[in-house]
Amino acid sequence: MQPPISIGTVLQNRYRIIQILGQGGFGRTYLAEDQRRFNELCAIKELIPSATGTSAWEKAQELFHREATILYQIEHPQVPKFRERFEQDQRLFLVEDYIAGKTYRDLLSERQAMGKTFSEAEVLQLMRSLLPLIEHIHSRGIIHRDISPDNIILRDSDAKPVLIDFGVVKDLATRLQSPESAMPVTTVGKLGFAPSEQMQTGRAYPSSDLYALAVTAIVLLTGKEASELFDEHQLTWNWQKLVVVNPLFAQIINRMLSHSPSDRYQRAIDVAQALQILDQSRASVSLPNVSRLQTIAVGRRPDDIPPTPPAAPQKPNPAIPPSHSSSILDNPLALGAIGSAVVILAGFGSWALVSSLRSHSSNSPDETPPPQTFPSPVVTGGTTFEPTPTPTPEPVIINKRLNLGASNIATVEDTLQANQIIQYSFFGEAGDKLTTAVDQSDGITLTVLSPNQQAIDSSAQQVTNYVGTLPNTGRYTIQLTLADGITASDYSLNVVLEKPLTPIPTPTPTFTLTPTPIPTPTPTFTPTPTPTFTITPTPTPTFEGEENNNPPADDILEATPEPTISP
Repeated sequence: MQPPISIGTVLQNRYRIIQILGQGGFGRTYLAEDQRRFNELCAIKELIPSATGTSAWEKAQELFHREATILYQIEHPQVPKFRERFEQDQRLFLVEDYIAGKTYRDLLSERQAMGKTFSEAEVLQLMRSLLPLIEHIHSRGIIHRDISPDNIILRDSDAKPVLIDFGVVKDLATRLQSPESAMPVTTVGKLGFAPSEQMQTGRAYPSSDLYALAVTAIVLLTGKEASELFDEHQLTWNWQKLVVVNPLFAQIINRMLSHSPSDRYQRAIDVAQALQILDQSRASVSLPNVSRLQTIAVGRRPDDIPPTPPAAPQKPNPAIPPSHSSSILDNPLALGAIGSAVVILAGFGSWALVSSLRSHSSNSPDETPPPQTFPSPVVTGGTTFEPTPTPTPEPVIINKRLNLGASNIATVEDTLQANQIIQYSFFGEAGDKLTTAVDQSDGITLTVLSPNQQAIDSSAQQVTNYVGTLPNTGRYTIQLTLADGITASDYSLNVVLEKPLTPIPTPTPTFTLTPTPIPTPTPTFTPTPTPTFTITPTPTPTFEGEENNNPPADDILEATPEPTISP
């Protein structure tokens, strides 16, 4: 590894290094002054590829340029702005804005020193501020991969959280360590904050960032490290016994912390909508407004009352005008009216408190308590009484099993009365296409609930029709509700469940193709007959007066006898 750049060094004739902010296995981060922008502070990240050689350096440059292009696409006020990339002295550098502020890790340490942690309201505010940012980067196909208190800065200028140190840069660094390898040498993400699929296989999904955000939330709430809150044997998070929060908020956090990616919220906008339901439930459980009108008991007119001897001065009752106080106290009818009013108001306050506690404990996360109606005040004999209100009865839930039959099609016609909720349940498998609509109705809407009794997505809540793919295998519910102010409505519910034609592929399938061997014909050799040569002695003519110098007949091979020449 190359040594750090010395303080005071000027890179690209522009950036003067003034401090080393941090160093790790992926590289270093420097604080520098941009001399071409009035010495404005900026952060420079040096990526350190460990592989050597010409081919490795060329591959590193290719990956470096590609990842810098991805960072350039992130345009959000809560993300440090990417400025440029450059190479110098066989080193790779990224330049981005410098964010002045403290990380949430530092803020938590400061509070722990005083025996405090972050409150539920503060953590909720942090999540609400980060979720739109996370949705923004996910919409561009970018996963942060490393959300934690160390990588969230509370910016000094506007007190907003800023997300820093995108894992895409670290992922680049891991690939630069071994450019020829398909799998990175090191997985990106902090132990305890990154989910199992990210740490074990290196794969990351949008729900992986939501998992890390939930871990960040419970760490800030409890002041404990992630490793202290996670039970490795049971694969569960044990944090609720350490802090008291709204039950619905705990339910949202626990779903984000699900071990299986498919059981979590799939998008940041889904979490934001769940938090909106939480806000609505908080508003609905507040105590109803109690009338603050003064209750004045009135008897006879003052001029009809005979004069009485002056009594010792008394402190006037603030709820009764001074001029009438003596008359009221001397009037038995007035005293009876005051006592009745006190009893009625006490009973009303007790009812309001019990009603609010019941609505807080019985309402489900996706339901908002129905509004309560209060009768108008009654004036009797000049005295104003607040009558005891009649609470609106809770809706009656009717559960029915939907019979789809062999054709996976069903049509149900019925009537929905006021203060009723009808739920049709059916069994569906992951990948099935659901088409449902409620027709011929007035004010009836449907909501499709998944096996965990949460709406499948935002498009399946309080609508008249829905078309979508079931995410998991289990029992689903189509919930019908009637709008306020409508006493009854007929309806026709149509449901179609289509099975997929092909098996559902796994998120990252790996297919191994085994070629079918083609048989090779075995050649048949036909033996070629070997010609047989017969050695036939050939007589050689002899002329008179000559000697016979021919070789012996055994040394001559002939197939055809030669002609005989006569002298």
